[in-house]
Amino acid sequence: MSLSSTPAPDGASAGEGTTPALAEPVEKVTARWVTGLVLVNVGINAAFFGPINVFIGQQAISIDAPAKEAILSLVTACGAAVSLVANPLFGALSDRTTSRFGRRAPWVLAGAVLATAALVAMSFSAAVALMVLFWCLVQLGANAAYAAITAAVPDRVPVIQRGGVGGLAAMGQTLGILTGAVFGAVVSGNFMVGYWLCAAALLLSVLPYLFHPNDPALPRNELEAFRPRTFIRGFYISPFIYPDFAWAWLTRLLVNVGNQLTIVYLLFFLRDIIHHEDPATGVLVLTGIYAVMVMVTAVLAGPWSDRVGRRKPFVIASSATIAMAGAIMAFFPVWPGALAGAAVLGIGFGAYLAVDFALLTQVLPFAVNRGKDMGVINVANSLPQVVAPGLALLAVTHGGGYRTLFLTAAVIGLLGAVFVVKIKGVD
Repeated sequence: MSLSSTPAPDGASAGEGTTPALAEPVEKVTARWVTGLVLVNVGINAAFFGPINVFIGQQAISIDAPAKEAILSLVTACGAAVSLVANPLFGALSDRTTSRFGRRAPWVLAGAVLATAALVAMSFSAAVALMVLFWCLVQLGANAAYAAITAAVPDRVPVIQRGGVGGLAAMGQTLGILTGAVFGAVVSGNFMVGYWLCAAALLLSVLPYLFHPNDPALPRNELEAFRPRTFIRGFYISPFIYPDFAWAWLTRLLVNVGNQLTIVYLLFFLRDIIHHEDPATGVLVLTGIYAVMVMVTAVLAGPWSDRVGRRKPFVIASSATIAMAGAIMAFFPVWPGALAGAAVLGIGFGAYLAVDFALLTQVLPFAVNRGKDMGVINVANSLPQVVAPGLALLAVTHGGGYRTLFLTAAVIGLLGAVFVVKIKGVD
């Protein structure tokens, strides 16, 4: 695997590539390629969310039960910090990879192998420091693979197909989260076996894509020599020079924050406000409804936006739908209201994931930097997971309770809908 650096002065922008690796794709991708993409998303998300939702907590109990909350928070916070850096970093490195196997496939393989090994090592960890170390390595490897597979979409998928492919990728992400939950239920508290299942799922999931990546190699003469200072400066994308990219990034950040605020305290909301007799089961029911609606609307809205050739109306409508879910939870704090809120949230977020992903790929500044730019976009996916719990805590403890929390989520979602209008280069 070899790396180069910054684009040449005449570096091709999207649609002006002088080599297949940088050209705007026009040939539709095959069902086999899309299946490989979906499976990679399943494996990565199972590796993320199985441990986050189940196994890290169980392992924390085995190490120090009274401090389990602190251990869980420490491990996941450190991992989240790594993910914020790793995604754009490995996206940029994949942009500069001139391997004969292509730019993205080597990083999908290397990232999956690293994350798999770290998951297995984590299963044997009997100290908090080792848990932190190996979970950070899991995040490092999985984000390397995720950055590469995300960049493969604008590399290989034509614009007229990106909504549909984005919808299927969103379905894969949701299936991965559900797979992690299933692993948690199957192992019945044996977190060691749970980690092994996540590791096996990740490694096996990348194989179909790696057998047929359709990932053209990048000639060395397309890039300048590596310059560390220029490489680092490249992570700043000027909102004045590329306003569409900036507005798209901000919109995604706001909508993800709104979504996270709505779901982060569901367990406590069911226990303390709705007084559900079994809050954990209630969360499972709501999560199931939410996940099903995400998958259904993602695979419907994405192709629909491809057929009509428009993105912004779908993104605006789905952002407003997410805001509506927050309002339902705020003004109808009863079990039927929670069911309706989960369904509406899933409907909005599924459509949003599919179509906004397609929109984002159409505002990337340069073809030569697709991986880095998609990595910067992915920060808008990761950052809300870091900031939402703190915002939720402030809203619930100092801002008036759960109604304030859900109304805040609704307002933030509406802001996301408003700012989409600022994007001028995409209909």
